[in-house]
Parts: sequence; C-alpha cells; structure tokens
Amino acid sequence: RSSYSCRYFVLPCCFFDFHGKYSRRQSKKTQYREYLDFVAQVGFVCGFHVEEDYLRIPSTKRVSFIGKSRTYPAAERALVDKRITQFINSRRACAVATCDRRVGLNHEDHCGGLCKEAGSEPPENETETAGTIWMPGFQPREKLEQVRNCASLPRDFVDEVVLNVANLLLNAAPQKSCSDKQGGNMNTWNQGESLSLREVAEHLDKEILKKLKSEYGGLQTLLKNNHQVFEVLNGRVHIRDWRKEKPPSKTKPEVKRRLSAEAFKTRLCWFFIHHPDGCSLPSEACPYAHGTEELR
Repeated sequence: RSSYSCRYFVLPCCFFDFHGKYSRRQSKKTQYREYLDFVAQVGFVCGFHVEEDYLRIPSTKRVSFIGKSRTYPAAERALVDKRITQFINSRRACAVATCDRRVGLNHEDHCGGLCKEAGSEPPENETETAGTIWMPGFQPREKLEQVRNCASLPRDFVDEVVLNVANLLLNAAPQKSCSDKQGGNMNTWNQGESLSLREVAEHLDKEILKKLKSEYGGLQTLLKNNHQVFEVLNGRVHIRDWRKEKPPSKTKPEVKRRLSAEAFKTRLCWFFIHHPDGCSLPSEACPYAHGTEELR
C-alpha cells in the first residue's frame, strides 16, 4: 500500500494473520500449505502478480513469494486500496468470530461471511482509503532500533564499572587466596569473593545504576559482556580464573578454531594491568596480551 511501484519478496514462516495467530480453516491441507495459500491470497488482493519460488536454503520452510508487477493500472489505485481495507477488516471480523465460536457463539452469524470473500462490505466507519490511517492503533517499530545490550555504552563508563565491581569482589575477602601449583612452587593468586548481583548493585553509585537501568539486562548484561574479567553463574558474580578454563577442544569446527586463533593476543589482558597479583596465567598461555608489545 506504500506505493504503486512497490515490489516485495516474502518468506512465510510463523503462522500469523493481521491481528494475531492464523486460524486453520481447511483440514484437507497441511497447516504450512494453507498458510502459504493465505499469504499468496494477500498478494493477489493487493493487486500483484504473485510468483512462487523455492529457495535453496537448509530449511523446511523455503517457499517464497515475489510480487514484481501489478494486475491493475495506476489510475485504479484508490479502488484497490478500498478493497485491501475491506480484506483486512474481514480478516479482523473473522478473527473475532473465531474467538467467539470457541465460547459457543455461531461463527457464521458473527462473521457475516466476511472471511469468504475479500470484497465483502465492512462497516461504513472502517472504510479507509489511500492517504488515511491504514490500521488504527497500530504502532510500528522505529526505523532505527536503539541498541540496548550495553554494547553502545561509552568505553570509559564500562571500564569504570568493571574496575569498581572487580575491586569490590577482591576486597570482599582480602585474605582469601587460591593456591596453584606450577613447577613445584606455590603461587597465590587472589580470586576474591563471589557476590550476588543484588549485593554488587547495592555498592554501586546511583548514577551508574540509573544509566544501566535503561539497558536490557542492566548490570548483569554488562558483566556478562566483559567475560574476560567476570563469570556470572546463578545470579552470583565471580572473578574469572583463567587457569580453570578448559583448553580449546580439538573437535571444534575448523572455522571456530580459526577465529579463536585469529583473536589470540589482539586485546590487552585486564588482569595483567589491573589485578593486584597480575594475571594467573604465564604470558605464553594467556590468550590476551601482557603489555602493548605483545599485541597483534
């Protein structure tokens, strides 16, 4: 309905109508085939020559529809738009009737035959034409969706929160250390204490929490994004100990192994810079760079 020159491609997947889930009406067809026929019907009602094609994709739902040309001249656009409006309203009326039928009302009496033909007359006050609101109350999403997974937060803000939380965990049990035997020597490395997300939030500045509240997942998402430093398990935050991380599996797909190798030493090691005991791993074993001279 946006313009006469509009063309479209659609790959039907989930079974939805204009106002909710699609309700089956023909038991002789599979649900998928019936839904495909409905999507094709929408294209025909909108005045398109609808073409059907099968995509070469690894999916059971690979039937697509393409509308490249119209079945009517541009001069008849207003008339066709009225027909489209009637079709949409008929589907809405049919959806309401189907719902009522489930509680014992007569579907045919309520639907009034609107779901049979697209050209059925809708109520007078619902006849909308081109240039007016297509669907009262419909709220489309913004053209540009705001990223709210903490990825777009300023780097200095994220670094400040990470450092604050890490110091909080390290200072929660200053005497607690984790022993590691390497080459016969006892090396202590402070792994800190684990705290619940709620306990961590209680120690953070109110302005920081306010800023995180507008992000999806808030503090938890930010900490999970910084998986080099933190491990969040069952609602509790831990300092990540890279000595306990499993070595890369040899059975990993080649692509994943290659990507992992390409990322080796491309970022600075947070522990080497900020942890009071440094990194728990020797330089050659740590996937992160111990100093700028190691950066790739």
